[in-house]
Amino acid sequence: MAGTEPKETKNLDLYGNKALPWSRAETAVKDIAREQDATWFLGVTDPDGSPHAAGVGAVWLDGDLFFVSGPQTRKSKDLATQPAATLSAHLRGIDLVFEGPTSRVTDPATLERVAKHYRDEAGWPAEVESGAFTAPYSAPSAGRPPWDLYRLDYDTVYGVAGAEPWGATRWTF
Repeated sequence: MAGTEPKETKNLDLYGNKALPWSRAETAVKDIAREQDATWFLGVTDPDGSPHAAGVGAVWLDGDLFFVSGPQTRKSKDLATQPAATLSAHLRGIDLVFEGPTSRVTDPATLERVAKHYRDEAGWPAEVESGAFTAPYSAPSAGRPPWDLYRLDYDTVYGVAGAEPWGATRWTF
């Protein structure tokens, strides 16, 4: 998705504010690495149709969204049967929800590039081993390594501004 501009921008604001520019969302998501309190939330669907949400350590890298999940976790099992997901975050001045299909990343060059980003920008000492990530620690609910890397290939993003200029917008890619 690197460098991708939306195909469509739809103003969802019911108070008369203008549609938010995609550049505002991009800037907020690029700055998330500097936000120590920022958490991404992954939304998936269980095989029985019930929803499941979990906090994940996601990163934005060159226009792509990546996150890590242990193969034994509920979210990874759900993604194996239903790859559609959401990633959402409360960022400085804007809340964003990314929607689209996920895919497990196995390409060694991409794994190395994203591991380096986790190390250098997010402060998590990820290393690549046998097509997955390892590290001395992860979230308490992640279980022991290895952890799989996923890409959310978003096709729709919703933004609601929590600071001026106000607005609500849907971008379709």
